[in-house]
Amino acid sequence: QVQLAESGGGLVQAGGSLRLSCAASGRTFSRYFMGMGWFRQAPGKEREFVAAIHWSGASTNYTDSVKGRFTISRDNAKNTVYLQMNSLKPEDTAVYYCAAVHPGRGSQYDYWGQGTQVTVSS
Repeated sequence: QVQLAESGGGLVQAGGSLRLSCAASGRTFSRYFMGMGWFRQAPGKEREFVAAIHWSGASTNYTDSVKGRFTISRDNAKNTVYLQMNSLKPEDTAVYYCAAVHPGRGSQYDYWGQGTQVTVSS
């Protein structure tokens, strides 16, 4: 199994920055080279993809609305993935979730964290 624990959320003014962290643990995570992703869900909306990173860190991708503002990264020695969020906007307000996916499963994420709230005030 894989356990994921997000942290770093909070309240920030528009234009500010936050860095989210997601600590992964579990025998399964240590055994496989898992891709990682960040998703978010705003009130009354469906969960949406934000960013993803290959297990090696060599490739990343982002949803268009965060390109140039958010950066996903990972430290495999610490089993941790990060989401640096700059130039935050009120529309970035959501619960942010990290997720892990087994190799070869594409975007069919297998494990999810509990989420961390990000609130951006105008």
